[in-house]
Amino acid sequence: MSTYYQPRKYPASDFASMQPDAEALPVVVVGAGPVGMAVALGLAQRGIPVTILEAADQVSFGSRAICISRHSLEAAARLGFGAELEKIVLPWVGGRSFYRDQQVLHFRMPQREFDVRPPMINVSQSEYEQIVVDTIEQNPLITLHWQASIAGILRDDDQVTLEVDTAFGKRHLRAAWVVAADGGRSRMRELAGLRLEGTNYEGRYVIADIHWESELPAERMVWFDPPSNPGSTIIMHKQPKNIWRIDYQLDPSEDAEIETREDAIRARITKHLDWLQNDLPWTLEWHGFYSARALALREFTHDRLLFAGDAAHLVPIFGVRGLNSGMEDAETLAWQLAAVVHGNADRALLQAYSIERHDAWEQNVANAGKSTLIMSPGTHGYRTTRDAVLALAVNRPEFGELINPRQSSATHARLSPLTWPVAEGLTGVLPGDPVEDRRVRVATAGGGTESSLNAVRGTGFAVVGFGLDAAGSAALAAATADLAAALAPESVRAVVVGADGSGADGSGADGSGADGSGADGSDDVTVLDAPDLAEALGATPGEAFVIRPDGLLLCRVPVGDLSGVAAALRAGTAPEGPAVPACPAQILTEGEQRRENVWLGLSDALDQVDPSDREGFLVRLALQLGSQAGHREFEEAIAAATDTSPVSARELAPQA
Repeated sequence: MSTYYQPRKYPASDFASMQPDAEALPVVVVGAGPVGMAVALGLAQRGIPVTILEAADQVSFGSRAICISRHSLEAAARLGFGAELEKIVLPWVGGRSFYRDQQVLHFRMPQREFDVRPPMINVSQSEYEQIVVDTIEQNPLITLHWQASIAGILRDDDQVTLEVDTAFGKRHLRAAWVVAADGGRSRMRELAGLRLEGTNYEGRYVIADIHWESELPAERMVWFDPPSNPGSTIIMHKQPKNIWRIDYQLDPSEDAEIETREDAIRARITKHLDWLQNDLPWTLEWHGFYSARALALREFTHDRLLFAGDAAHLVPIFGVRGLNSGMEDAETLAWQLAAVVHGNADRALLQAYSIERHDAWEQNVANAGKSTLIMSPGTHGYRTTRDAVLALAVNRPEFGELINPRQSSATHARLSPLTWPVAEGLTGVLPGDPVEDRRVRVATAGGGTESSLNAVRGTGFAVVGFGLDAAGSAALAAATADLAAALAPESVRAVVVGADGSGADGSGADGSGADGSGADGSDDVTVLDAPDLAEALGATPGEAFVIRPDGLLLCRVPVGDLSGVAAALRAGTAPEGPAVPACPAQILTEGEQRRENVWLGLSDALDQVDPSDREGFLVRLALQLGSQAGHREFEEAIAAATDTSPVSARELAPQA
């Protein structure tokens, strides 16, 4: 019996048009996908009423974006639906890639003792969205209108007028701010006359969900040129309730209209499962189609119209950065827009949102683009080098690292105008970097309770002091209270790590309790018994870290310099000083960097050389490089390159 999730249907919403003299709605969000609903929850947490308009009559159907990162799970917890989500997910920590039937890569994502959550989980986007809808329905500040599609927009200096098509006729709403989170085919983007810019890749994939009670492990499995589907690439992911996601690449010569018919999909999947020696029944539950794109708007903020998620940017599916980057958009936009709505910051703060998240898109594309060149090479040069890398990786595992999918991880905001400068040579977590959640112990009168940094710092800002004496703890508490007053109703919590001036019972320097409830305008200080935290973050005694609501480090300064934080946030710009060093898109060893440079450089060179001279070019290149190597090294390289022994078919199932 199939366990495939069938989302519930919602009746069309009926609501009245706004009267001309009525006050504009504070915020309207267009699109009830993961990003739009996350923005709404973040704004509601800060006391702002939100109206959501959704054109459909249900959440999305099908698995779609199934891979949710650790950082997105942290965001879900902050937004109030993480606990329900984590009840239904399937965690995983790594994966394997195969060339034909030979394993060429086995990767594992970090899973350390201090981690609170797994590095990645699988769950249908449909079920994910339903949990968020259920959470929203319990929130009195959020109104969700179903079957309400946008027909037109009119932008003024102080508001946006929306013409909405409903089952009961046209309606008109006015909002001070509109968040466009209506997906990759954004109607709001079209009506605003905006276009995405970037790269469209050639690779096309059919995606399908099947119900299959297989005992294969929950990991990412990829086959390049498998005997079951020669020339194709196949990806498999296990989901909860024995649902499997299968993606496979179409050849450029294949007709997508024909290949996306159910009989063609069943035939292709049957061939692969038969090759895996499957003898279990399975059913096709859902299917779709995908092509890789790396596109974005130049700006994400357009006066009072703000874009987020796929409406603002698209990234290739490889590395699962779509929904995960959208959740980052949502958290960042929510706290920054709330500060503007409440009058605690100038509109310049929203320009920081655009700069930060466009740079985050570039970070994601830098990694996802490389994965796409492996998964869907679009030129002769990249196809040739990809196939060569796979062949070498069978016996030379170091080449397998080039196949690494570079799974999604939290992006940084080092280039943001909000990010404070640092002294040259400073190490550890730097301003703009994500601050990872980790297990901590909160000091209490009874000795302490287990918690996490994410839970302790709450949903807003946190001011974390390290190695403070009594005077330092008191100064931190006072500065936190001042920041809370300046940002009200935003949550602001004071936390002290290794505080010499705090009571052994966990009370703050002023004698107040430390139950994790936070400052929020008071002088409460939460004391952590976490001797390894300062070392993990690279903090020094007397230093204070200000962590933003979205988990990024705003600044790290002496406690006495905290008084400037509120003014900098209000202006939307950090104090002047030495810029934070650039952060590499991916940290590689010297050998990995060298092999990546060779792969990219050789691919581009093959594409630039005259097609009739490709063999000659490679011979000339080999002669030049060979003359720089020793005799033995060159002979070994020739032997490796000429090893064309046939792949073994002795074990057709993936290696455990």
